[in-house]
Amino acid sequence: MIEYHNPAAQVVLEVEPYTLSASVTGSKEISIGFLANGFPDSENFLNEIQKAMQAIEPGIEVCSYNKGNASMPANEEMISKIKSECQAVVAAYGH
Repeated sequence: MIEYHNPAAQVVLEVEPYTLSASVTGSKEISIGFLANGFPDSENFLNEIQKAMQAIEPGIEVCSYNKGNASMPANEEMISKIKSECQAVVAAYGH
């Protein structure tokens, strides 16, 4: 007889919905940052996302950033710059 074990653990934390958002549709004055993680082609990937978003909403202003090292978090200077220049950020993680 074969017995199966379900490896899924019980969830003990309450699910907390993600509430941060930015309204892009119909927005003519929104600046969106695109933060590349430093992996090869992460900038190219984000450039394609930028183009697709601007095709839908041409009024989007784009700011591009690159951490340069995927194993390190963005430094405080970069975070401050992004916060001062953008209302939203699209970040590339993984590879």
